[in-house]
Amino acid sequence: MPTETATPGDEQELKPLSLRFPSSPHGAQLARRHAVRWMEQGGYPPASDATCAVALVVGELAANAVRHGRVPGRDFGLRLALDRAADLLRIEIADAASAKRLPTAAPSSHPEGESGRGLLLVDALAARWGSAPRRPVGKTVWAELRLPSESAREHPPAGAGVHQSQAPLPASRATTAAIATARAAPTP
Repeated sequence: MPTETATPGDEQELKPLSLRFPSSPHGAQLARRHAVRWMEQGGYPPASDATCAVALVVGELAANAVRHGRVPGRDFGLRLALDRAADLLRIEIADAASAKRLPTAAPSSHPEGESGRGLLLVDALAARWGSAPRRPVGKTVWAELRLPSESAREHPPAGAGVHQSQAPLPASRATTAAIATARAAPTP
């Protein structure tokens, strides 16, 4: 069960969210679900491009923490913080493993490769991402996503479709290409 240390605020004041989850696939799934709920409380509907991008990045980073950063008996942490003035969301996933560091750039995805597509998607969706050592032990993997401004959510451009929440993110073409590459690869 996640341990909540801060509660998201109302739609006007979205406070940072900080939670801990068991280092398991179920914990990664819970982290993604909590991120979606937090985004919804901030005025981004669950089916919006912004929320879907956040869910994907949180899911990938949490899955990596569970798969590659798991230390028996230790949880992983999720932190979300929104800077409305800059329309920037920072996602942080902290795990207890400090020996394994992330690559400085997303790996090139090879069709026969069995891994690496998750960071390729994170790279396509994030304005920037990286990792940093965490004291006393572990590391924090972070990603920053640009979100549509509040005015863009309230007043979508002409021809943007029926739903205001479906305005594309700046990285949507890259995301589509990354997803197409990942889907084209044969599964083991």
